[in-house]
Amino acid sequence: MGIDWEQFKLIVGQHQHFLLTSHIRPDCDALGSELGMAGILESLGKQVLIVNGQATPPNLAFIDPSSKIRVIGEDVTADDLKGVEVLMVLDTSAWAQLGPMGEILRGTEAKKVVFDHHVSEDDLGAIALKDTQAEATGRLVAQAAAHLGVEITPELAMPLYAAIATDTGWFRFGSTTNTTMRVAGNLIEAGADPTKIFADLYEQDTIGRVKLRGRILERFTTELEGRLIHTYVLADDFVQTGALPSDTEDVINMGFGVVGTEFAVILVGQQTGGFKISFRSRCDAAANQLAEQFGGGGHRAAAGAFIEESFEIAQSRVLDAVRSAMQ
Repeated sequence: MGIDWEQFKLIVGQHQHFLLTSHIRPDCDALGSELGMAGILESLGKQVLIVNGQATPPNLAFIDPSSKIRVIGEDVTADDLKGVEVLMVLDTSAWAQLGPMGEILRGTEAKKVVFDHHVSEDDLGAIALKDTQAEATGRLVAQAAAHLGVEITPELAMPLYAAIATDTGWFRFGSTTNTTMRVAGNLIEAGADPTKIFADLYEQDTIGRVKLRGRILERFTTELEGRLIHTYVLADDFVQTGALPSDTEDVINMGFGVVGTEFAVILVGQQTGGFKISFRSRCDAAANQLAEQFGGGGHRAAAGAFIEESFEIAQSRVLDAVRSAMQ
């Protein structure tokens, strides 16, 4: 399903005040897409606010040097958002992923728009501008600039390049296409610096992050003749290592460094209870279908969900579902 760009242009042309939001536990695709879209709209003279349900993780703060992204309940209230004409949700189509911004979406009188690339979706009561074949929402935002006749500046190129690069595993995932590389090349030409972005993303580890990764790697366990690999993080691990919840980002992909791995799973304990689950697939077992069994969603190759159970029950239920799907 592709985006109706004429409808998108009409929405932009007819409105002046925009509110952008994305999912909790924001990653580079969420943040970069928001910042890119905000910059595009602002260049057209629009008034734009970016408000998320959770703060930007410290390790991703580089993507927002001007601190444009606000957090509901911390530096902006629901009353501050009442004059919005369009509320645009980027990089998610799921109620559960909106966190406290879900209440804003439910109560707003603004036109609701979803701008996304994920297959899984809830009915958010919004106009769906989606392309499920796209490798990243950031790429769609870059295309939006072209359709609106907006020149991408270096300030826009950086977050959009980070969005695309991270959602494609630095262009190594199967979702990477010739279009991906053309758009990335255009962003470099516009001023994105891949060397600096990579360093900001992957060469700024804290000792806590390194220690947490050590625990995660030590717990990797293989099953099904090495085809399935899984690991976990307990809530106490963050306290004991001094790591942050965001320090688990992308670590599950390290499982594919083990020869023979076709499917990888990690359960991450949350401070408020329960476990965030990340699924990664390189086989016939679809990650998004497994995530949907636990109220989550995502892509065929990468998806996530949440389970409100003790570790033993959560691990048993999740792994039983994966084993069944891989038989």
